[in-house]
Amino acid sequence: MPSRESDAFVLRSYPFREADLIVSFFTRERGKLRGVARGVRRPKNKFGVALERLARSRLYYLQKDHLDLVTLQRAELAGPANLWKAKYSTSVVLDVIAEASDRLLPENQPQDAYFRLLQLVVDEFRRGIAEGDSGEPIPPWAHRALVYFLVWTARLGGWLPPLDRCSETNEPFAPEEQVFFAPDRDGLFRAEFKNPNSWPFPSEARTLANAMLEKRVDKLDETEWRPSAALALQRFLLQRSHAQLEGRLRGVYALRSLWRDMTDDQSGPGVP
Repeated sequence: MPSRESDAFVLRSYPFREADLIVSFFTRERGKLRGVARGVRRPKNKFGVALERLARSRLYYLQKDHLDLVTLQRAELAGPANLWKAKYSTSVVLDVIAEASDRLLPENQPQDAYFRLLQLVVDEFRRGIAEGDSGEPIPPWAHRALVYFLVWTARLGGWLPPLDRCSETNEPFAPEEQVFFAPDRDGLFRAEFKNPNSWPFPSEARTLANAMLEKRVDKLDETEWRPSAALALQRFLLQRSHAQLEGRLRGVYALRSLWRDMTDDQSGPGVP
């Protein structure tokens, strides 16, 4: 039974038996794994906050070749432990990121680029939480980090469609042309192909997506961020995520409620 240690992000956890947890975690060296953390649900345990959602930790575990689950022995938190201080709305965004990672990442396949993406996004949340409450239901920095995460998750997964040409004709869009997207289409298309289920995708949303593909999230220019364009891009990317999963992310229901409370728009802007 080989003993291993890995630098990892904790994705999600599930109750198991009386005091244990099943923990899904994403390691730099071995990809996504699942393991049993025994006794972690007792008031005093050896893991502490190192198994909190999206914590970056050094995990020590035993792995048997014939078992799907590893046995987690201990965990050491790496970096600030302030994600648990996030207010409810920010925690909802973190939950969506963690759930999407858990469901979209294949098991036992290292993906260093995705590991670096999670590090960038989690660092944004740590900085934002450390700076304090902005007074807004969803802080702009949290929304930027979410959209950035969705853009790069689609890009790294190989299912981000071309943003510069019509999926129906394969012809390029005009620079300022407003185009559309729909749940039953893989890409963007011109107005002549829209139907009652189509949503507008403004040219500013394409500009924002291209900027996010060229720059780190902490290097984005404020002039490139327009909330209305970000919401259109967010909705489009969540629809593509659901198509990839052939199901819905459960966290989007809470996300939709947040946007509805902020805007009085009963459709939940930015959330399919």
